[in-house]
Amino acid sequence: MNPLLKVSDLRVSFPGKGWRAPRVEVLRGVSLDVRPGETVGLVGGSGSGKTTIGRAILGLVPVQSGTIEFAGERIDGLSPRRRRALARDIQVIFQDPYTSLNPSLTIGDTLSEPLLAQGHAAREARARVAVLLDRVKLPADAADRLPREFSGGQRQRVAIARALAIDPRLIVCDEPVSALDLTTQRTVLDLLLEIQAQTGVAYLFISHDLAVVRFMSHRVAVIHRGEIVETGEAAAVTSAPENPYTRSLLLAAPIADVERQRARREQFEREVASPRA
Repeated sequence: MNPLLKVSDLRVSFPGKGWRAPRVEVLRGVSLDVRPGETVGLVGGSGSGKTTIGRAILGLVPVQSGTIEFAGERIDGLSPRRRRALARDIQVIFQDPYTSLNPSLTIGDTLSEPLLAQGHAAREARARVAVLLDRVKLPADAADRLPREFSGGQRQRVAIARALAIDPRLIVCDEPVSALDLTTQRTVLDLLLEIQAQTGVAYLFISHDLAVVRFMSHRVAVIHRGEIVETGEAAAVTSAPENPYTRSLLLAAPIADVERQRARREQFEREVASPRA
């Protein structure tokens, strides 16, 4: 199957701090792909470059070199007009449900906005909003309420509904549950999986949490200091990783058994002290 999204040898750099400071290379030749209907988990620690990949795909940061293709078309460096048209196929769910919604707009207005921008009539938009609210399991009267009237998990459901409004083929999920408590996280993750099963949408799922990525993903790419250090099927990468950095991420995912956690950490420390040939 041909990939829906293909990132090849992507390099991104930002200006350094201070006068005449050299540019800082954030992504160093990153390559990955996402197939139709698939979830690829992109996992890494803070500062690894994972969010920059998502922003580059969305056209929010300039690409220094390399290519980004969507459905066989190169999309890095698109004009603003063409980028707006591409929003029909590529959407995003951001990390913080408290700041990703306009506090002065009702939920109905928030969900109608992308539909109206794509040329839908107001009546069609209202009907679509009702369908979206039902899909993310929010009551119909939510359309007339403001974001402040909802919990964090409910706001993230609204953000998911907004991303789904125009039936995209790919959604970039940038730490979509990290601001939520564990119970709400599971509810939102289950909802994303259910929506994928119903619609066939593909996800690039960005997270620092290997356990969440394991739950969501078909394949996993691990990024460290701007480079992909390990890729493969989710079950293999998240249960028996080969790269020391991936193993450190596995250790960072807590388990209930204290003795097992201690033994696992001691084993990792031994492996780091005596790396594999």
